Amino acid sequence: MKMENKLKFLVIDDNEIDRLVTGRLLKIHLKTVNVHYATTGRDGIEWLKANNESVDYMLFILLDIRMPGMDGFKFLEAIEKLDNRLKKNINVFMLSSTLNRDELKRAMCSKYVKRLFIKPLPVKELVDFIPVSQEKSSR
Repeated sequence: MKMENKLKFLVIDDNEIDRLVTGRLLKIHLKTVNVHYATTGRDGIEWLKANNESVDYMLFILLDIRMPGMDGFKFLEAIEKLDNRLKKNINVFMLSSTLNRDELKRAMCSKYVKRLFIKPLPVKELVDFIPVSQEKSSR
């Protein structure tokens, strides 16, 4: 499956190996080189603020639940304070190894979370959430 390189990903995970594996899976299966990384929810919010002008189409955020400092749930709360233009381009997928039913339910109750995936990232399932055409519509 050939995908356009218009896709932009932000992987937010405190585990270096999980970040590397997720990034590598995205690059191999989606042929995208536009993968950015953050080690905490706070780093992810800072990246969004610093790069809000470049998030002009669609940003897929792969978000871990359990991280020190600002965890995935606090990150989701912080999204509320972002500019509406930026929020409309954000697609959050929680990516976790947790089996805690309360955390899983809480993740799926967020209006920003499209789906929760169990690590490692099942790229073929993620592809179902990516629009067929990655080209920006001309207006």
